[in-house]
Amino acid sequence: MPPPCFKCAETRMLNLDTAQRIGTTGSCLIGGAIGAWRSAAVTRPLSIASSRFPLAKLPVAMMGAIAGGQSGSRVAALFFSQWLPPGEGTPWLCLSCGHIFRHPFPPLAPAR
Repeated sequence: MPPPCFKCAETRMLNLDTAQRIGTTGSCLIGGAIGAWRSAAVTRPLSIASSRFPLAKLPVAMMGAIAGGQSGSRVAALFFSQWLPPGEGTPWLCLSCGHIFRHPFPPLAPAR
């Protein structure tokens, strides 16, 4: 359960640690796909007989995917490091007023 916002007392909050993990993973996947596509792009026109993916380009595509994935995750990590507030605790974003703050303690699990 998220803590209430310090400014408007709303409880509609987004945990920015989770958003950072999702953003970094998504950026890594998208960057890897773009890197593989760019490195394995065919520069000559395809004929009907040679429309299959050439296996000789597979190592190049893998290197492009790794480099693109690393670049994508680096960009996402840089974005979140500039956006998150400094300090200790769990970062939260209020979806009502847009206030970003850190709550000093992790959220408590609901009682059973």
